[in-house]
Amino acid sequence: MKNIFLVVLFIVLISCNEKQKEFIYQIQEGSGLLINGPLSLDLGELDSSKITLLNGDEVIPFDVDAASNKIWFIHNTDRKGDYSIKVNAESSSVSDTFSAVKKDGDLMLERGNTSLVGYRYGMHYPPKGVDSIFKKSGYIHPIITPKGDTLTRTNAPDHWHHYGVWGPWTHTRIDTMRVDFWNLGDGQGTVLFKEFNSVSNGAVSAGFNAAQEHIDYKTQPEPQVALNENLQVKMWDLNREDRYMLDYTSSFSTPLENGILFEAYRYGGGLGMRFTERWHKDNCEVLTSEGEDRLTADGTNAKWAIVSGASSDGKGTNGILFLSNPKNRMHPEPMRVWPIDGNGGRGDMFFEFCPIRHEEWQIEPNKEYELKYRMVVFEGELTKEEAEAYWQVFANPSQVELIAN
Repeated sequence: MKNIFLVVLFIVLISCNEKQKEFIYQIQEGSGLLINGPLSLDLGELDSSKITLLNGDEVIPFDVDAASNKIWFIHNTDRKGDYSIKVNAESSSVSDTFSAVKKDGDLMLERGNTSLVGYRYGMHYPPKGVDSIFKKSGYIHPIITPKGDTLTRTNAPDHWHHYGVWGPWTHTRIDTMRVDFWNLGDGQGTVLFKEFNSVSNGAVSAGFNAAQEHIDYKTQPEPQVALNENLQVKMWDLNREDRYMLDYTSSFSTPLENGILFEAYRYGGGLGMRFTERWHKDNCEVLTSEGEDRLTADGTNAKWAIVSGASSDGKGTNGILFLSNPKNRMHPEPMRVWPIDGNGGRGDMFFEFCPIRHEEWQIEPNKEYELKYRMVVFEGELTKEEAEAYWQVFANPSQVELIAN
């Protein structure tokens, strides 16, 4: 699918009385299937507090990125391609319907009064009787489908160190010593929440930017920070009752004088998810962009992967589409998908985009690195054609072309 181009036609309509300006822009639709999703518009010198966004007569809700003076809104494929911005009027943006709410150590991303995604910033301890070495903060849990099914799992008895959606590095090397930030039971390292850089509410999205520290317990007499990470998560409306979108971006650097080596291994970094205990070999499926399935996907590379399974009521399916950005290391990205006969034959579901699966990665000191992912949480079916369309929009973000009148 070609890029979606936002062509902004600046038409200044000045009335003698109100002197109200109107700017009209048009979405130029490329070939291929279009998908509901977020689009942005650079306001330039316009004051975001004095604008109204319209599609015909419909007032369109939007969020403001104050740092760049852009607005973000959700384009529906059943809308007209022509939008307009009226300025010199009080803003008519719809009030916030997406919020980020702190509740007992969890930051919950909510649509209306419904919690959909949680980020654990408070320290979580494993169940009574389990070694407290498995305590953890700084992970995504729960991820809940629009109808209320929880898809993530934490502290599974077979892997106490599994925490919903998270991305510690496993086989790393600091100078001459190997340090494991993934397997908490070894006591070599961990990843913990430090502080929030920002938290946002909006009419079409809610999210946060959290500072996390990858702490090395092994190589020095005292714990040291081996990686500083900013985790940016944003939940987007899709103007559908059966889907929503979640962006997950990890930016990181190391303060260590000699850097840190991420050794090649089948687990580590990227984006990993332990799925609900309800899913097993008989009711969970995988489909990747390269046509691989639950039996064949492990160790292969993909642009996207759909992981789906039976809903809790047994009457349907739900799941998550995982998207890897083309700027990510090793894209199309290697994956770890648990074997169907694993976990004592149960075939529980674990999925990970793993950028160091086949090749090591040297992280230089004081240099910034970034990995970007997107997830679409859905009820019912999500087709491979839709998955490809979502990836195209993610891989080739919409561009704005301004045309002076």
